[in-house]
Amino acid sequence: MSVIIKEVRTKSELKKFIWFGINMYKNCQFAAPPLMMDDLMNLSKGKNPALDFCDTAYFLAYHDKKIVGRIAGIIHPVANETWNHKNARFGWVDFIDDTEVSKALFEAVEVWAKSKGMDHLHGPLGFTDLDNEGALIEGFDKLGTLATIYNYPYYIKHYEDLGLVKEADWNEYLITVPEVLPERFLRISELVKQKYQLRSLRFNSKQELVKNYAKKIFDLLNVSYQDLFGFTKLNEAQIYFYIKLYFSFFRLDTIFLVVNEKEDLIALGISMPSFTKALQKAKGSILPFGWFYMLRALNKNDIIDLYLMAVHPDYQNKGVNSIIFTEMMPVAAKNGYKFAESNPELETNTKMSSQWDNFEHVNHKKRRVFIKKL
Repeated sequence: MSVIIKEVRTKSELKKFIWFGINMYKNCQFAAPPLMMDDLMNLSKGKNPALDFCDTAYFLAYHDKKIVGRIAGIIHPVANETWNHKNARFGWVDFIDDTEVSKALFEAVEVWAKSKGMDHLHGPLGFTDLDNEGALIEGFDKLGTLATIYNYPYYIKHYEDLGLVKEADWNEYLITVPEVLPERFLRISELVKQKYQLRSLRFNSKQELVKNYAKKIFDLLNVSYQDLFGFTKLNEAQIYFYIKLYFSFFRLDTIFLVVNEKEDLIALGISMPSFTKALQKAKGSILPFGWFYMLRALNKNDIIDLYLMAVHPDYQNKGVNSIIFTEMMPVAAKNGYKFAESNPELETNTKMSSQWDNFEHVNHKKRRVFIKKL
């Protein structure tokens, strides 16, 4: 097979880059293909503020004038400074099961990375931890989520054959929503509230939430996640980009915030009904009926995705999570959710994973970031 690599230069080519990734999984019963408009916004200069300081290159692989693969290269100078390394990232990577294709794609991004002075390539990663990251290595027969990568099993052998090795792994858990929350949760929650003078918040309007707490949510994420693998602090422009991108999708009854006596936000739990089946039906487009499938998923669902949980470092290991679960689980049960899907959790983050011991759960997926010395 003769493979030709072309760098994406135009908006038309960028759309082809995005559609290739969507169409790779249009008939896959487990993947949650993104919406074209979301990826176009994320990958376009002038729209995603990360591209104001990140260096990028997008490549397409062709055979007989047909696209057979894609890969994005990203250099994140803030991440490199924060973690004291000279890494290039790869992401948005998909290819047919042909070693010539994957080899050509990675050679292109490696040459580009070395020309920029980088000494390692790692991924799959995006611009921030809010982008999809980590190749799926276990759980290929499990339903994916909006916030995670789905890839076919053969990708992993290609990565390994290309000299990529493990850098970090994440686990994902499927938690059974209890019909009745154990009494001890209620007792612990009340004790923690009283001891540390905390209270939980609920909202009547998205306007109220966005105006008073949206920025504070991301400020809390910045401080709570700062020591986790690869995390890079979001700047103000990025924060408002994600507020605009995500907050219109949230249901108010799936957002749980905790404040202290000074009204400082010290903990949060943010979840959303699963959009996976809606995205499968939408097939990358919000029109003509994608919007309908997404709207229906918000109101009729039996799976809830747990997107973000965070506790301020000053309040960690003090039982604050019990407050969030005491609010979250009864609402989930009331709304008919049978299962909760955790966001990927670092295998080393035992503080996070140990909380599922209080619920019926199974570790049903695992994903990995790979690294290679250039």
